[in-house]
Amino acid sequence: MSVNKKNLLQEANSRGGESSGNNVSTASGQRKQLRLRHALRALLAGSTFAGSAHGILAQEAGPAAVKLFTSTEVVVSSLVVGALGAALLSVLWLVRQRGNMENETQEMRSALTDARQQISKYEALIADKNRRIVVWDGATSKPEFLGQLPVETGAPQLDREFLAFGRWLRPGSATELERAIEALRSDAHSFDTVVETNRDEILEVQGRVSGGRAFVRFIALNNLRAELAELKIERERLQGSITLFQSLLDAIEQPVWRRDNAGRLAWVNHAYSDAVDAVAPTQAIGEGREFLGTVAREKIRASVTPDSPYHDRVSTVVHGNRTIYEIVDVVAASGSAGMAIDVSEAEAVREELKRTLRSHAETLDHLATPVAIFDRDRRLQFYNQAFVSLWSLDLSFLDSRPDNNELLDRLRGENRLPEPLNWRVWKEEALSVYQALDTKTDLWHLPQGQTLRVIATAHPQGGATWVFENLTEQVDLETRYNTLVMVQGETIDHLSEGVAVFGPDGRIRLSNPAFRALWGITAEQAKPGVHIRAIEEACVPSYDRPDGWRRFGQILTNCDDERPSLQGTLELFSGLILDYAVTPLPNAQTMLTFVDMTASARAERALMEKNEALRRADEIKNDFVQHVSYELRSPLTNIIGFTDLLKTPGVGSLNERQAEYIGHISTSSSLLLTIVNDILDLATVDAGIMQLDYEEISIDDLLDDVAMQIADRLQENQMTLEITAPQGIGSIVADPQRLKQILLKLLTNATNFAPEGSTITLTCRRDATDVYFSVSDSGPGIPQEMLSTIFNRFSSTPRGGKRSGAGLGLSIVESFVQLHKGEVRIESRPGAGTTVSCRIPSAVTMRTIAAAE
Repeated sequence: MSVNKKNLLQEANSRGGESSGNNVSTASGQRKQLRLRHALRALLAGSTFAGSAHGILAQEAGPAAVKLFTSTEVVVSSLVVGALGAALLSVLWLVRQRGNMENETQEMRSALTDARQQISKYEALIADKNRRIVVWDGATSKPEFLGQLPVETGAPQLDREFLAFGRWLRPGSATELERAIEALRSDAHSFDTVVETNRDEILEVQGRVSGGRAFVRFIALNNLRAELAELKIERERLQGSITLFQSLLDAIEQPVWRRDNAGRLAWVNHAYSDAVDAVAPTQAIGEGREFLGTVAREKIRASVTPDSPYHDRVSTVVHGNRTIYEIVDVVAASGSAGMAIDVSEAEAVREELKRTLRSHAETLDHLATPVAIFDRDRRLQFYNQAFVSLWSLDLSFLDSRPDNNELLDRLRGENRLPEPLNWRVWKEEALSVYQALDTKTDLWHLPQGQTLRVIATAHPQGGATWVFENLTEQVDLETRYNTLVMVQGETIDHLSEGVAVFGPDGRIRLSNPAFRALWGITAEQAKPGVHIRAIEEACVPSYDRPDGWRRFGQILTNCDDERPSLQGTLELFSGLILDYAVTPLPNAQTMLTFVDMTASARAERALMEKNEALRRADEIKNDFVQHVSYELRSPLTNIIGFTDLLKTPGVGSLNERQAEYIGHISTSSSLLLTIVNDILDLATVDAGIMQLDYEEISIDDLLDDVAMQIADRLQENQMTLEITAPQGIGSIVADPQRLKQILLKLLTNATNFAPEGSTITLTCRRDATDVYFSVSDSGPGIPQEMLSTIFNRFSSTPRGGKRSGAGLGLSIVESFVQLHKGEVRIESRPGAGTTVSCRIPSAVTMRTIAAAE
C-alpha cells in the first residue's frame, strides 16, 4: 500500500514537473502549480500516516488483534482510499489543464495581435508602387494580387489583364516567364529572372514557394538595378549569339580558329581539328596543333592590323596532300580569329578556264563583230580588234583593264555614246546586266549616226560578255523602206484625188478614203483582195456606162505584153465631174486615179465672173476719174475765180456780211478743190496711171517756194516757220510738183495741230544716197495706239485740230513718197509734239532706177 502511494507521488511529481517545465513561461502559471503541488503532498501524507498507524496497532495487539481486520476489509479500504486519491488527482489535473488552456488562449490572442500588426506592416511595404505580388494557393485556386507597378512600365493596372504577359511584355520575355511560373506552380521550382516590357522597361521577377503557396514578385528596378539588369540581358544575348555563331562555325567545312593575346589557340571548330588530325577540338587546343606553318603564322602576325585584316592564299599540307587555302585573319584587342577556305579545286578550274579563254580569245579576235568580256569585278578582261576599231580607244587604256563604268564614262566624254535624258539611270540600266538572269538586248543610236544592237550576257561565275552588232546599214534601209511606206500611205490617204491600186490578178491592193468617197462605197467593199468586178458592181449606182468601169476591168485583166495608160473624164449621176487616169506600175500593178474637177470648174467660173466684175469696176473708176477731172474741177475753178473777182474793188463794194460770206465761199471752195485733187491723186495712184515727171531741182529754191506758199496759213495762225538746212545742200532729181505737194501737206498738217504762237521746224539734210525732209511741231502729239493707223485714208482723228479735213493728207504723203521709192516715218508722244520724216532717194539713185527701167 505504501509502495503504490509512493509511485503515485512520483508520477504526480513527474507530471507536475512536466507541467512546470511546460508552463515556466508565465509567473501566474508557476504560482498555481506550487499550490497544487503542496495540496497533493498533504493528501498523500495523510494516507501514509493512516497506513503506518494501522501497522503499529497490528503489531501491538498481536495475532489476536490482527484477526480483527480481515483481508477483504483491507482490500476494500485500500480500493476506497485509491479511488479517493485518483479522484483527487483527476480534479487537480483538470484544474491544471484549465489553467494551461487559459494561458495558451492568452498567448494565442497576443500572437494573433502581433501577427495582425506584422501583416499590416507587410501590406504597407507591399503596397509600394514599385512592386506587385501574385499569390496562388494551390494548383487550381485563383490568383491574389498585392501592390502595383508604375504606369510607365506599361504593366496593366487591372488584375484580370496583368497575367496576359504577351500583351505588355516582349515575346521572348513573356514566353520565358510563363514557363517559369508553370514550373513554380507544378514542381515548386523557384526562379529569378529579368524581363523587358514593350516600353523597354526592365522588371525583376522572383518566384518562390512558401507554406504550400506560390509567390511571384514583380519589381520595378531603380536606375542602378535597371542598369545591372540590362547588362545581364545584354550578357545573355551576347552569350546566346556567341553560342549560335560557334555552333554555326562548328557546322561548316572550313577550318576556323580563335587565338588569345599570346597567340595560343583558344577555340577551333571540328573542321580545324579534322584538318590537324585531332580527335576533337579540345585535343587540338590542348596539344596546340597548328593548321598553318610557322612562316605563314609569322607572316600573318606581322601584316595583320585591326584596320587591315589579312587576306591571302597559303599552301599547307592537310591529310598528306598539298592544299591551297584562302586565309582570312582578323585581329582585335582580345586576340585574333581566322578562317581557311579550300580553293585548290577552284585554282585548278581557274587554270582550265584561262586555257579555255585563251582559245576563245584567239577565235573572237578574228571576228568582225566587236566583243568585250568583263570579269566579276566588272573590269575589262578581253577585247578583240573589232572592238578597238569600233570605239577608237587607246590600247594603253584598254590594257589597263578599266572598269565597265569607267569605260562608259570615257566613251561618253568622247561623245561616242547616246545622250539620254537621264545619263545616270541609263547607265545603271545598262550595267544591271551583271545582276540579270537573262540576256539583255538594246539598241544604241550613236551620235555619229551608227546604230548598234548591244547584246549583254551575264556569266554564271560573275562578269558579262558584251557583243556590239553594227546595224547601221540595215536600220538605214529599214528606216528608208518604212518611211517610204508610211509616207506613201499617209500621202495616199490624205490626197484629195481618189487612188486605187490593183494587182495583176485584178484584185485591189489599196485604196484611199477619197476614192471611196467619190464612188460612194464603203471600206468593206473596197478592202484589199476584192476583185475589180465587185468594185464595178458597187460603183454601178454612181456611173453605168460602157466606157467606165468595164473598160477599166478590161485594161487590168488583159494579157497583153504592153499595158497602155488611159486618161479621160467621167460625169457621175450625182453631178460630179471626175478626171481619171490609168497608170501602169511595176510588178504588173495598175493604179487608177480620180480627180474631182467639179469644184475647179465652179472656181474657174467664179474667177471669171470676179475678173469681169473687177474689169468693169476698173472701167467705172477710170470713167469716174475722167468725169471728175473735167466735170467737177472746172466748176470749182469757176467758183473760186468768181469769188476772187467779187473781192476786187473794181466790181463794187461789199458790206461786211457779204464780205464774210464771200470769204466763207472762197475758203470752202478751196478746201473742196483740195479734197477733190487729193481724191483724184489717190485714184490715179491706185489705178497705176500716175507718172512722175523727174527733173533736177534746187533744194534751196524748193524750200523757199514752199515757205512762200505756206506763209498765209502761218500768218493766219500766228505761227513761225523755221527752216534748217546746210548751206549748199545742192539739188535733187524728183517730181517738183509731187515733192512740193509732200512738204505742203506736212506743213499744213503741222499748222492745223500746233498751238498759236509756236514755231514749226522744217529740216532738210542729205547723205551720200538720200535726202531727208522732216517737219516738227509742238502740238498735242499722237497716242501710241493711233500711230499704226495714222496713214490710213479718211482717218480723221479728234486731236484738237483747228480745221477738220477728209483725212487724206498723210495718205497722199505716203503714196507720193513711195512713188519716189522712199519711205515716211512718224514719231510722236502725247504732249511732246510730232515729227514726220521723209526719205527721198538722191539723184544718183534715181538715175540708176530710171536706167534699170
